[in-house]
Amino acid sequence: MNEKIWLSSPHMGGGEQKYVQEAFDTNWVAPLGPNVNGFEEDLKLYLKDDVFVAALSSGTAALHLALIILGVGPGDEVICQSMTFSASANPIAYLGATPVFIDSEKDTWNMCPKQLLIAIKDRIAKGKKPKAILPVHLYGMPAQMDQILAIANEYDIPVLEDAAEALGSYMDGQRCGTFGIMACLSFNGNKIITTSGGGALVAQAKAHTDKAVFLATQARDQAPHYQHSHIGYNYRMSNIVAGIGRGQMEVLDEHINNRRNNFAYYKEKLSDMDAISFLEEPKGYFSNRWLSCILVEPKDGITRETIRLALESENIESRPLWKPMHLQPIFETSPFYGDGTAELLFENGLCLPSGSNLTQEDLDRVIRIVRAVLQG
Repeated sequence: MNEKIWLSSPHMGGGEQKYVQEAFDTNWVAPLGPNVNGFEEDLKLYLKDDVFVAALSSGTAALHLALIILGVGPGDEVICQSMTFSASANPIAYLGATPVFIDSEKDTWNMCPKQLLIAIKDRIAKGKKPKAILPVHLYGMPAQMDQILAIANEYDIPVLEDAAEALGSYMDGQRCGTFGIMACLSFNGNKIITTSGGGALVAQAKAHTDKAVFLATQARDQAPHYQHSHIGYNYRMSNIVAGIGRGQMEVLDEHINNRRNNFAYYKEKLSDMDAISFLEEPKGYFSNRWLSCILVEPKDGITRETIRLALESENIESRPLWKPMHLQPIFETSPFYGDGTAELLFENGLCLPSGSNLTQEDLDRVIRIVRAVLQG
C-alpha cells in the first residue's frame, strides 16, 4: 500500500527538544515554569498587539474560562457560529447556557453578519439578550470582524473569538485573536503549530488572563493551606508542553508559508476543473491556510464524497468540511438563524491534505487522484 498522506500531521522544527531538555535539566516539570512564561511572551510578541496571554491545556479550556469570566451561566444564551468544530459550542453547554447558531456567509464561510443582526434583534424581542458572540476564523480565514464588531458594539455584547485555526492570519494587518475582548488559540496535534495538546487564552485586559490563570489552577485562595472560594479547573499548560510550543514558534512563519504554498499549488493544478472552486481571500485578508479546502459541484454522479473515497482508497486522508452545529443531534433543539449556506458548504466541501511537511510528491499524488476522478 502507498505511504499514508495525512490531512494535517504534526511538524517539528528541530528546536523543540532544547526547551524540553532544559525543563528536565532544571526539574521544571510541573504545570508552571520558565517555558510557560516564555511561550506566553512569544505569543504576545507575535500577535503584535497590546494583549495578554495565558497558556492552557486546550483551546476548549480557553473558551470555557472566557465564558465564565464573561458571566455566562445557566439559562443564558450565547451566539455561536454554526459551521465549526463542536469545541466552539460545547463550553456554552458546560455552563448550562444555550448556543444560538448563526449561518455562514459565502465570502469567508464564517459567521454571517446579516444573520447575526437578525438573531440579536429576535433574541432581544424574546427577552433573551445574548451574553456573548462567538465567531470562528474557519480554516484560517478571518471572519468579517469589522461588521461583526460593529453589530456587537451597537448592542453592547462582548465578542469572544475562536481563533483556534487561525494563528498567523490577519485582516487589514490585525492578527486574528486580537479583535475580541478575549480569544482562544489551539495547539492540538493537527494545528498550524502544536504542543501535542494545548491552547491559550488571549485577552485585551490583564485582569482577564489573571482570572483565567487563577481558575485554571484550581482557584486556590491566598492562604498557607488549601482554601477555595470559587470552583476551579485543572487547565494550566505544563512547562514541558510549553517547551514544545517555544520551539514551534521558531518555525511558525515557515509553517504558514508552506501551507499557503500548498493551497497555491492545488489552485494552480486544479482550477481548470469546472467542478471545483476555492475559497479566495477577500481584499485585506490573509489566511494561514491551515487547511486547503475545495467545493465540488455535484456533476455526472461525482460528488465531494466520490473524491474523498477515491483518496481514501489510495491511503490519503481528506475530510468533509465541518458539519454545522445546528445539524448535530446534541444541538438539534438550539435556535438557528440562516439560509442554508453552511449546510450547502458541508454537502459539497472537502479538506485536502494540507500539512506544512507535505512533499511535492505528496501534493502531486493528491492532485493526480482528484483529476482522475473528475475526468471520469
